[in-house]
Amino acid sequence: MNTEKIEFKNNDGELLSARLDFPLESKPHSFAIFAHCFTCSKNLPTVKNIARSLNQNGIAVLRFDFTGLGDSEGEFENTNFSSNVEDLVLAAQYLEQNYQAPSLLVGHSLGGAAVYFAAKELPSIKAIASIGAPSNPKHVAHLFKDNLCIIEEKGIAELKIGGRPFTIKKQFLDDLETKEMKEVLSPLRKAILVLHSPQDDIVGIENAAEIYAAAHHPKSFVTLDGADHLLSNKVDSLYAGNVIANWASRYLSTQETDELKTNHQVAVRIQGKGYTTEVKAKEHSFLADEPISVGGNNFGPTPYDLLLASLGACTAMTLKMYIDRKEWTVSEIKVHLNHSKDYATDSSNAQNSDEKIDFIDRTIEIKGELTEQQKEKLLSIADKCPVHKTLDSETKVMTTFA
Repeated sequence: MNTEKIEFKNNDGELLSARLDFPLESKPHSFAIFAHCFTCSKNLPTVKNIARSLNQNGIAVLRFDFTGLGDSEGEFENTNFSSNVEDLVLAAQYLEQNYQAPSLLVGHSLGGAAVYFAAKELPSIKAIASIGAPSNPKHVAHLFKDNLCIIEEKGIAELKIGGRPFTIKKQFLDDLETKEMKEVLSPLRKAILVLHSPQDDIVGIENAAEIYAAAHHPKSFVTLDGADHLLSNKVDSLYAGNVIANWASRYLSTQETDELKTNHQVAVRIQGKGYTTEVKAKEHSFLADEPISVGGNNFGPTPYDLLLASLGACTAMTLKMYIDRKEWTVSEIKVHLNHSKDYATDSSNAQNSDEKIDFIDRTIEIKGELTEQQKEKLLSIADKCPVHKTLDSETKVMTTFA
């Protein structure tokens, strides 16, 4: 995945750490936000795997750490379920202001409950997917049931969740008491997907049934049979991500563009922001781009990378044809290339010492039983490849408007 590190502020002005994962070889047609499980973080393997699956289906994913967790600022003990929902709304606003308004929310465990509450505040959301979500936020209180009396009496308690120490205040419990999932689901008119494992021993499968019963159509349920609550098995999280992506495609705008067509050998097209460029070479389609550092999206090779690729491919093919004709024993041909600008101080064509010429460093690597004499011959053959000849010759480009 192509990941961008970002930060945005919560309602107290504290910075929340996030990662925005983009599809590798295309512009995203939609944006999603992932809400992680209680006391987890954006870097949980499950979160990354689901984000990767969504990326492969053209969806960019913002995964972030709630206030006081992971790399985000703030004190966890001062947060509650309501503040988590507020963080989600602010994440959506950040996307809308800087990229594109999100249309999909994905939540895991308590994060799964939070996305339902956040969705009613976000008109752009068209689809919601929850994984192992409780049918009521107060369900999370069972994780510290042995400390409830201490929290009620002293107003605060330190306990371990997942082997890590956390401080829970009474205000956290009081906030949970004010949240009713049915009151949120009843008026919600968005597509809903409920994913849950029958073997989930943290949040029982009956929670999924209650969410599904309270929600309106369009709604769907998928069983994650054999998975644990955290989807610890990579196969389970990748499966969940693919299911969500395919299901959501029915409700998200793919913003498909017209197919690039031409009666020439090659055509290119650039649209919208950035420098991502479609390339059509006969029946083959791919992308060219510039690095993020210069304003591109890095969805494809740069123009100079493509130039080097053309020379490298032509060199390898020309050598292979010659080797085949000679019936030499060779198993692999590699061509490594770099491009730079060199001062042409020793060039007879240079007008002054400041003039630069393009320089391509080409290294050939061949696996096979070759003598030194055969290698010398292949070096001369490499210089005869058609693309090499084109680069070495005086090429004229005639440009007109269509």
